[in-house]
Amino acid sequence: MESFSLILAIVVVTALAFDFTNGFHDTANAMATTISTGAMRPKVAVAMSAVLNLVGAFLSVEVANTISKGLVDEAGIRPEVIFAALVGAILWNLLTWLVGLPSSSSHALMGGLIGATIASAGVGAVHGDVLVTKVLIPAIAAPVVAGIAALLATRLTYSLGKKADGKASEKGYRAGQIASAGLVSLAHGTNDAQKTMGVITLALVAGGAVAPDSDPPMWVILSAGLAIALGTYLGGWRIIRTMGKGLTDLQPQQGFAAQTSAATVILASSHIGFSLSTTHSVSGSVMGAGLGRKGGVVRWSTATRMFVAWGLTLPAAALVGALAEYVTGFGSWGTAVVAVFLVASSAAIWKISRREVVDHTNVNDADVAEPAGVVTTAMAAVTPPPAGGTATDGPSVTIPAQASAEREPSTTTTPV
Repeated sequence: MESFSLILAIVVVTALAFDFTNGFHDTANAMATTISTGAMRPKVAVAMSAVLNLVGAFLSVEVANTISKGLVDEAGIRPEVIFAALVGAILWNLLTWLVGLPSSSSHALMGGLIGATIASAGVGAVHGDVLVTKVLIPAIAAPVVAGIAALLATRLTYSLGKKADGKASEKGYRAGQIASAGLVSLAHGTNDAQKTMGVITLALVAGGAVAPDSDPPMWVILSAGLAIALGTYLGGWRIIRTMGKGLTDLQPQQGFAAQTSAATVILASSHIGFSLSTTHSVSGSVMGAGLGRKGGVVRWSTATRMFVAWGLTLPAAALVGALAEYVTGFGSWGTAVVAVFLVASSAAIWKISRREVVDHTNVNDADVAEPAGVVTTAMAAVTPPPAGGTATDGPSVTIPAQASAEREPSTTTTPV
């Protein structure tokens, strides 16, 4: 190592902070379905996921090399640019965590890096072919492929289990969920921890600490693995609630199919160096599994909000990264201002989150209800009334079966 300046140290610490947010932001990818179906206790689930994320960080460096050597031109990058990129990625991660939306930490990092690079060295410093082939195309293809695979796997699972004993079958699928959740955790460490490795390696090259085209040093691999494992252990309970309860209601068979499909897609992508979003893959597989069960539904209002967040991730993080790079361009005091802004904004988001605490004690307390949007209202308007029901002047209130069983039978329907 030739040199290690103060700004380089700040960049490394900030990159590990991003890796930490990536861990708790993406815990839901591996463990949401396992927790929501009761296959594992919440704290045990996130502990297992944390260990496997750490192990996965040592399995490959292909994705790290995509970021450190392929996405942007190393010659036009200063450590301050990496710092600005990380600011955009961290703030987007925290904002989406606050509202419980499973957006892509990977795309937040890519967006921040692209925006800061363009602000510093121009559009030409971004390798458009790598962006399209290894980032944008996988972003669209991953949820579709994982969703179709999960849908087919769910239908096959139910078809094969028709004659099986119900309790024994459910117990077996819960065990399968634990195994498949472990596979997703391993895949997440292999894919997502590498992104931080790639950013740190890019910063080391820009700061002259390592030679160009170098693979991530061992200390970078170890520190990135530890940071994402620690974040995973703390658990992003808000996003776990959305992924496990907000998109659809999963049974153990569906959870097993969803996690196995997602893990297969993520591991295959990591092997060939695609900087894949694990969030997109798992979300797609969860929706596919929801549609694969007869009578299963997907809460499209929640899915729509998630899709909007996906579309905003790259440009929003890029904008913040570009603005942060503009301020750091004023020198050391500009970098200090950006650092203070990052710390203050992060603290404010955390304080707001304390108004409604979601943790391992209440993550499964209640389903996340779908607001009555235009589609829901239209479907309710054309749905025939139940047998024996009477016509009313307005839509009637639907009472869950459990709640209605606890009430006295009623011979009339009360108009709303």
